[in-house]
Amino acid sequence: MLRRPGCLLGLYFAVAGAWAQGVTLPDATRIELDNGAVLILSEKHDVPLIGVEAVIRGGAVADPEDRGGLANLLANVMEKGAGDRDAGQFADAIDSVGAALSARANLEVIRVSGEFMSRDADLMIELLGDMLRRPRLDARESVKLRDRQINQIRAAKDGDPRSLMSIYGNAFLFADHPYGTPQIGSEESLARIRHGDLTRYYRDHVGADRLIVAVVGDFEAGAMAEKLRAAFEDWEPANAPLPDVEAAEPVSGRRVLLIDKPGSTQSYFWVGNIGIAINYAQRAEFDIADTLFGGRMTSLLQSELRTKAGLTYGAGTRVRRPSRPGSIAISSFTKTDTTTTAIDLALDLLEKMRAEGFDEETIASGKNYILGLFPQRLETGAQLAAQFAELEAYGLDDSHINAYGDAIASADGETIQGVITSAYPAADNLVFVILGDAQAIREDVAKYGPVTEMSMTEPRFRPPPDESTVAAD
Repeated sequence: MLRRPGCLLGLYFAVAGAWAQGVTLPDATRIELDNGAVLILSEKHDVPLIGVEAVIRGGAVADPEDRGGLANLLANVMEKGAGDRDAGQFADAIDSVGAALSARANLEVIRVSGEFMSRDADLMIELLGDMLRRPRLDARESVKLRDRQINQIRAAKDGDPRSLMSIYGNAFLFADHPYGTPQIGSEESLARIRHGDLTRYYRDHVGADRLIVAVVGDFEAGAMAEKLRAAFEDWEPANAPLPDVEAAEPVSGRRVLLIDKPGSTQSYFWVGNIGIAINYAQRAEFDIADTLFGGRMTSLLQSELRTKAGLTYGAGTRVRRPSRPGSIAISSFTKTDTTTTAIDLALDLLEKMRAEGFDEETIASGKNYILGLFPQRLETGAQLAAQFAELEAYGLDDSHINAYGDAIASADGETIQGVITSAYPAADNLVFVILGDAQAIREDVAKYGPVTEMSMTEPRFRPPPDESTVAAD
């Protein structure tokens, strides 16, 4: 008897989901050094590989107010030479053993991620130590990378700005709160950065008291601990205190940012408000709701806006979960003449979900979908190292992972509905960020609330504080 592919896929997720309920983190040893650095070690001997994740707490929230993108630039420059190796020699040392080692800055951390053969563990620790403790921070490399980032932002504005909509959205929603700082910076903020800013950020915000190193793979934990102690136990703490970020207040009412891109044949929109933090107690229920509403190809937003209405090629939710509540938004794009049609439909779907939730069959499909994918995040040593480092960085215990499968399985329509009404903003409390031909859509989008306008050519992601606002009729 033949089965349809959809039935086979559903069967796969159901079987995988049952298995995922028993997925837990492996045992790990946690060591805190006298200087505040934390080491997390977990042996995994199925393959001769070692995954490493080093985290420096701080990230973009520690950027100076007018130097957004500084932490991200620092992370990029850290890859361009360290210790006795210049940029080329450092890259060659990694490539020569078929390894990977890269750095990036997120909102609240700078991460260094790597994967090495177990036989190259000594080289891994040497390169990691050099990158963190002895980066060259070459001035020419920093200028080159800074200018490249500026050009990439300009290219996105000139081409397809979808990748920028969350940046515009968070910048307008959070305003001067640290969560409004674009992690990649803006053309304006990046142009202000000088080499002295880079070295000052490193001196002030990179040090042993901010460090977490998680290592998972084919090694003996005691020997690895000694090697890491030797590499990091004499490192000094950072000079400045860790930024203390207060929670931002959700927006009441509506307001609109209209970003003018003259001649654009499409409008892009990001509509949202303050959402949840990474330690949200009912994370499982939220993940089910978000998967069904906008987190998969068959989500409510995707099905209604794309498949049924033909208004877009893609629609979904954008959820950001830092240590304090981040943002939750609906994001999509459509033809200029269907701008408000698409936004109105998205708002109707938001209110429908808040009022009605999802039926049992739909909830079951969402559970199976999540549980089918969940184990894939915990397969490799590098993935596990990243997970251990994240738990430590955000003060979460193992139950965040170990209890997740059971929490997904036990969630029901009532608990999910409670989360929907508390975590998702009501349609009358929203920030609208709309990018398109302002002349063509200005009057139409004014119905959503007071409108602030800015040009897409402005070298920043939010209007200056004294920007005039056009009141809605």
